[in-house]
Amino acid sequence: MATSLLAFITAFAVVFLVELPDKTMVATLVLTTRYRAWPVFIGVIAAFAVQSVVAAAFGSAITLLPDRLVAGVVALLFGIGAFMLLKEGFSRDEDSADESGTSAAVPFWRAALTSFGVLFAAEWGDASQLATAGITARYGAPLAVGLGAWLALVAVAGLAVLVGRKLAGRLPTHWIQRVAGTIFAVFAVIALTQVF
Repeated sequence: MATSLLAFITAFAVVFLVELPDKTMVATLVLTTRYRAWPVFIGVIAAFAVQSVVAAAFGSAITLLPDRLVAGVVALLFGIGAFMLLKEGFSRDEDSADESGTSAAVPFWRAALTSFGVLFAAEWGDASQLATAGITARYGAPLAVGLGAWLALVAVAGLAVLVGRKLAGRLPTHWIQRVAGTIFAVFAVIALTQVF
């Protein structure tokens, strides 16, 4: 029980921190400026649910390998995540969402499906997906990790939908990416020490 709770808290905290400055949050902000909030939120959280299951299943499959190999795979996953976050956090090019959009009058199902498709595609190979797989492999608690990761993704999507474009302009995303990248690098080093 204690391991599951620790896995849940770790997954929630890491994924929440990683997702704040991520492209998926920006995509949610942009979708919210184009469509009504509820269909965007429903589509986004459904995409996150599927991606969390995929990542936790991948992490569970990793646990079937020998312990030293698992530690190596976990180190690799966190290393890749650290590289991606630090590269983005230190890049000079700032992605900016088009803020001139207005809400479009489209059916609920169309906005929800569009939001699902955009976020489902954006999450493949994302740092949060790698983190979810790595944390699952580390703790061997796929349900707790998947649920923690999904709730963190839902919380970030909720912030993006509620606060909208104003939030994107106030977050120091490059600093959040740098901190998250450093945390991933530390996790990678810890896992790497277990290989040898």
